[in-house]
Amino acid sequence: MSQSTREFSVVIVGGGTGGLSVAARLAAVLPPGAVAVVEPSDKHYYQPIWTLVGAGVFPREISERDELDYIPDGVVWIKDRVASFEPDRKQVVTAGGERVGYQQLVVALGMQLDWHKIDGLTDQLGKGGVCSNYRYDLVESTWKALDTITEGNAIFTFPSTPVKCAGAPQKIMYLADEHLRRRGVRSRVPVIFASAGKAIFGVERYARSLRRIVERKQIDTRFRQELVAVRPAAREAVFRHLDDGTEQVLRYSMLHVVPPQSAPDVIKQSALADPAGWVEVDKYTLRHPRFPEVFSLGDCSSLPTSRTGAAIRKQAPVLVENLLAVREGREPSARYDGYSSCPLVTGYGKLILAEFDYDGRPQESFPFDQSQERYSMWALKAYGLPEMYWNGMLRGRM
Repeated sequence: MSQSTREFSVVIVGGGTGGLSVAARLAAVLPPGAVAVVEPSDKHYYQPIWTLVGAGVFPREISERDELDYIPDGVVWIKDRVASFEPDRKQVVTAGGERVGYQQLVVALGMQLDWHKIDGLTDQLGKGGVCSNYRYDLVESTWKALDTITEGNAIFTFPSTPVKCAGAPQKIMYLADEHLRRRGVRSRVPVIFASAGKAIFGVERYARSLRRIVERKQIDTRFRQELVAVRPAAREAVFRHLDDGTEQVLRYSMLHVVPPQSAPDVIKQSALADPAGWVEVDKYTLRHPRFPEVFSLGDCSSLPTSRTGAAIRKQAPVLVENLLAVREGREPSARYDGYSSCPLVTGYGKLILAEFDYDGRPQESFPFDQSQERYSMWALKAYGLPEMYWNGMLRGRM
């Protein structure tokens, strides 16, 4: 049998929001050198702010920090990507060929953006009015399109797959509507929300408010429509109706694309995956049912809740408590209730803060009606949450 090059008490695969949050908490209680993070990236991004970058509020550089600055003291950084999982051997194999052994494994690889699943899209990204807030190198193209369009359809898409922050595809749409009105061109630029979903939002308390906002802004909502192809020469977007299979072609001057998303291929191809490709975990304990030394959180896990940083903020302490219990020979007892949050930006200086659990029950943090648009919640998103993220959550303090 092949031997590991190195052995650790805990190996964390992924140095994003979930991986670093868990690493910081474990570093506070385990000895130096006991925890390793496998992550190839030099940079770390606070992705929730990209909505506001795409709307011209902030420069994209505000979202970027050095990964090294957030690797906790005492944690070993293996600067490589994982190439395969071998849970029967309690090992991961890196792209560089190193075998890394563990007693416990935390999988926090995030989501994969499947741009290639939309015909004709990949080569057109960032050009000719085709834009997206879902990648650092593309987010400025959204603002360029918003600030230059003078007529023709502005289309905002939402795929049928789970996505990072299910509210993000419509946040930029509301900001776009307001900016186009400020520029005096909104009457010549129809705003269309072409969504594969069945409704504007999954929790009725917040959906009621969003329906009123859509009506007030005169946004054309077209549900059960999935973007399947882009024809850049003709500036046409092809949508397939998910119920009857019919196709519709819409011309665009601006096309904000939210790509189909899935678990990373390295997970799909592993024994850790459930039938849909996500890391299979118990939805309360975050522990793998077939490999009891494996845990997962965040976007790559099978947890049936919205994939947001706010969800990870609640998942990380549960995972760490349960992982430490297993290390001490106890059964996991901490439980995650499915909490997630979506700060729904509805305009410049306006935001609805949706918070809910697995059952769609509101789990609101403030003593007022969060289903209403408020400047205070906008300020929280724009200024408060980034500070909480960089200085609290990633440091294991929240």
